[in-house]
Amino acid sequence: MAQDDAAQFRLTVVDQALRLFAERGYEATTVDEIAVAAGISRRTFFRQFRSKEDVIFADHEFQLASAQEFLAEVRGDPWDAVCEAVIGVFERFTQWRDIAARRYQVVRWVPALREREIVTVFRYERLFTEFLRERLPETPDLARIQFTAAVTATHNYLLRRMVRGEPGAAVSDLRTELALIPRGRRDAAEGEELVVAVFPRDMPPRELADRLTARLGNL
Repeated sequence: MAQDDAAQFRLTVVDQALRLFAERGYEATTVDEIAVAAGISRRTFFRQFRSKEDVIFADHEFQLASAQEFLAEVRGDPWDAVCEAVIGVFERFTQWRDIAARRYQVVRWVPALREREIVTVFRYERLFTEFLRERLPETPDLARIQFTAAVTATHNYLLRRMVRGEPGAAVSDLRTELALIPRGRRDAAEGEELVVAVFPRDMPPRELADRLTARLGNL
């Protein structure tokens, strides 16, 4: 199966799974039901996905692979390259808006999926930070981390606006906002660590504080 065909196949399964999750609930939907809806066997399902949770974030796996491939081949200014990679992710999500919107609704109500989403966001940041470390070894690490955290946060904010159908969330808006993010501050302090937290808007403050305390205690 060609790469594009494989990606389209996986997106079809994702689309059907998210539809069932939205209609019946995440916990109540079985793998067998997803397989039937997608017109595949249970065995085929598990050749492509390890679990129901993997189905929900399958398009992110494709997005991460595409961004990594883009960065491996790109030449020119590394800061601009990261922004272009993020814009590419956003553009593909606009093409898959229905899938992104369904996932947004499902993830909001399942705590385990919200945690998986936080991990996924960190994987984008890590990909971009490692790219900048390779291309800009003399730049202070804090400056790289600040930049990639701001870039991913800006993307995610506008992506949520886009899937909710709100104005001011087009590719052009993302380009404008990314251009405003400072790049490569030379006065960033070496050796300091920056922790970036991404969390649902409706998470209670007490729960957020407890989770941050627990997470930081394990760093």
